[in-house]
Amino acid sequence: MAVAALNTATAFFPPRGPPCPRIRRECFGFRCRSSLSGEEEYLVDAPVSIGDGFSFSGGKYAEGSSRFDEWFAQGKMVDAHPAYCSKGKAKDPIFGLTMGGGSQTTDDVFRWFCVEVGDSSNPSIILIHGFPSQAYSFRKVLPVLSEEYHAIAFDWLGFGFSDKPQPRYGFDYTLDEYVSSLGSLIDELKADNLSLVVQGYFSPVVVKYASHHQEKIRNLILVNPPLTEEHANLPPNLSMFSTFLLGEIFSQDPLRASDKALTSCGPYVMKEEDAMVYRRPYLTSGSSGFALNAISKAMKKDLKRYVEYMRAIIASSSWKINTAVCWGLRDRWLSYKGIEDFCKPLNLKLVELPKAGHHVQEDSGEELGTIIAQIIGKKNVKF
Repeated sequence: MAVAALNTATAFFPPRGPPCPRIRRECFGFRCRSSLSGEEEYLVDAPVSIGDGFSFSGGKYAEGSSRFDEWFAQGKMVDAHPAYCSKGKAKDPIFGLTMGGGSQTTDDVFRWFCVEVGDSSNPSIILIHGFPSQAYSFRKVLPVLSEEYHAIAFDWLGFGFSDKPQPRYGFDYTLDEYVSSLGSLIDELKADNLSLVVQGYFSPVVVKYASHHQEKIRNLILVNPPLTEEHANLPPNLSMFSTFLLGEIFSQDPLRASDKALTSCGPYVMKEEDAMVYRRPYLTSGSSGFALNAISKAMKKDLKRYVEYMRAIIASSSWKINTAVCWGLRDRWLSYKGIEDFCKPLNLKLVELPKAGHHVQEDSGEELGTIIAQIIGKKNVKF
């Protein structure tokens, strides 16, 4: 498994307002500097580093360690999925400013942030977050699975702390690309006796991958997937990121892109230290927002086709993977209507979680971990 180092520089948003060219001054206790050269530079109580037009690297949000530091220390970077060649440096689609390193295509392969727990000799479970989210959402699930399983959670390309190339410069965030990139990552992880758990709108992507690699997969658990025809349209809080210009602007707002998207789909009361982990990529670089914008457009374009494929392949006689559906009944994005009607004729296991919303792992992480272990271990569990 190839492991690459990650620049762990943190970031801080500088005060708003037009900076003075070539002038250093005191701004509320922070030193700020800007130049009229082709690239902007910002210094916020930390060494100067090149920004990307929306990136302010260096500095800290608060004194001492944070939940982000603790989470990041548990993970590592895994190289997987080749980057196709592109010409020139990536630029942001609004002002044309050259993007920072996080938005540029890597020389050969992309870097994925992965958190791995448990003995690698145990059966492997890969936990796959939904849109928009991060591997951090499985932080309560991982400890439950670590005793009997080898569990891995990762950030998709464009999310969390994995690479976020600017669209048209190495990765375009199409659903087909996500299918192939997932295959590259799973091959690199070399996980055996494999089970997949996927939540939300990336479920159709994972099902398509699984349909071509059934020999590798023992179990598939879908958590609040877009499983009915009614689910094939993104909710307003996600589709807004795909709108012309307005989407680019909203995707750069860390509170709208992270907090609002996560808390609008269920009964969440998120602690501030957890919210800061989700905000961190958006505060560190504009590349996270542009990736969110791109995947929202891709979902809006191809989700219906992928949902139709998922429904058809799971219902076909060629589908051999042991499949279960876990459903948070307080989901405000996806209706439960039609789920039982789909699962029952196919003898799919269906587990209801009454207190959970769309992101079940956020509301009922420990419970979901226990359910996953029971399904995979084929222990006694009522459906």
